[in-house]
Amino acid sequence: MEFQFSTTLKVSAETVWKHCTTIVGVNKELFPLVKMTAPSHISSLSKEDITLGSKICRSWILLLCCLPIDYDDVTLVEIDDEPGYHRFLEQSPMLSVKLWQHERIVQALPGGGCRVTDKLRFTPKLAALGWVQQWTFKLAFWLRHKNLAHMFNRN
Repeated sequence: MEFQFSTTLKVSAETVWKHCTTIVGVNKELFPLVKMTAPSHISSLSKEDITLGSKICRSWILLLCCLPIDYDDVTLVEIDDEPGYHRFLEQSPMLSVKLWQHERIVQALPGGGCRVTDKLRFTPKLAALGWVQQWTFKLAFWLRHKNLAHMFNRN
């Protein structure tokens, strides 16, 4: 199953990239639906701070920031970090899905601002639950993009 979301923001691609490569930033995007846990020594997900292709940590996904509903063995396999163009590809084992792939692209726009695009692909462990998971994941990413716009498009 696949879907994607894109949002145009009024700030630079570098500003958004710094935000979205931190655990605090990820949780601000997901609030109040879920929170992802991480050990206190992990704050940055930049390519200088991780090893590509290796599990960074097991992150528990907490519904409404308190009820564990899933885990994500956070694993980034690719990172592009160039002026005006930033991208990561996450391929993480999860409790609830066979395959989880999340690609985020943050690209500068001519005239200022940037565009954030999230592309998601997943394979449910139980096919009968695929539509429920797709609805839930779409809700989470809709919320992420709504929160991004709220954080970065205020005047």
